[in-house]
Amino acid sequence: QVQLAESGGGLVQTGGSLSISCIASGRALSSDSMGWFRQAPGKERVFVAAISRSGGSTSYADSVKGRFTVSRDNAKNTIYLQMNNLKPDATGVYYCAARPRETVLSPSRWAYHYWGQGTQVTVSS
Repeated sequence: QVQLAESGGGLVQTGGSLSISCIASGRALSSDSMGWFRQAPGKERVFVAAISRSGGSTSYADSVKGRFTVSRDNAKNTIYLQMNNLKPDATGVYYCAARPRETVLSPSRWAYHYWGQGTQVTVSS
């Protein structure tokens, strides 16, 4: 079993940048495809980005393409989400999630088996 812990959230102004991280413990993440999701108050958890086990393939929600970048460092058991040109609709709790032994990237929250506790990102207008 793997435990995931997000960090790096905070308050940022519209147009600003923020980088959040997710570190895993319990076992290596290198066999898992990973995803980032966002949940705004009163709304469902939605897909933001996903990355393959090696980091060679990525996928993004249309709303963040060209502004967000997902990456990973398997040696550090960590994945990252670099968020640029942030907009107020990016506000929410950001969760990382793991899909053990999966090679196909998925935007569905139901495809992920393990979740972190989330980190709050607030974009002020």
